[in-house]
Amino acid sequence: MIELSHIHRNFRVGNQMVPALDNVNLSIAAGEYLSIMGPSGSGKSTLLNLIGLLDRPTSGIYRLDGEDVTVLSDRQQAEVRNRRIGFVFQAFHLVPRLTAAENVELPLILAGVPVAQRAERVERVLAALGLADRSHHKPEQLSGGQRQRVAIARATVMQPAVLLADEPTGNLDHKSGQDVAQILEQLNGGGITLIVVTHDLAIGQRARRRLHMLDGRLERDSGASGG
Repeated sequence: MIELSHIHRNFRVGNQMVPALDNVNLSIAAGEYLSIMGPSGSGKSTLLNLIGLLDRPTSGIYRLDGEDVTVLSDRQQAEVRNRRIGFVFQAFHLVPRLTAAENVELPLILAGVPVAQRAERVERVLAALGLADRSHHKPEQLSGGQRQRVAIARATVMQPAVLLADEPTGNLDHKSGQDVAQILEQLNGGGITLIVVTHDLAIGQRARRRLHMLDGRLERDSGASGG
């Protein structure tokens, strides 16, 4: 499903080019559950942003379902991102002035989904995450765990094939973090490909496949199919 071939990503810092990703080769099958771990600056979030089409490689090829998405225009990448990839971030990234339901509705509006269908889909995904009675609350009226569940609802309302989670439990207490991890794993059990970046070893070890990064390279791949 996801195939990265000889991926390099360099950033200019002053007069120098600094490699954030150094010749990364990675294949991820549909439905896999993997974590990406490593020290700060190892390239974890850069790799996740690249997989999520929020960034482009300096060189190399990224194929999604066999399609080379590195050659797509920004608009074409945005369309692929909206329909096929969901994002969950540590800081939630909810729009403060919008209710939970309105935040979840945003991807559907961008995709041009009719109003009647939007309302039904938003109601269904919020109910599935135990938020039916919080749909008209704004983010400031929700707990951290509830805000992250709203973010997960927004990330999955388009029924994406891939869900990318960047430190999804980083701003949560232990119990809320465990609840969020279980929700993500239930979504993976339903067939979604789940990729989690985390500093939390306990969260990372829950994944069936665990990638360890160091200095922009894949240092270790534990639990990979056939290896």
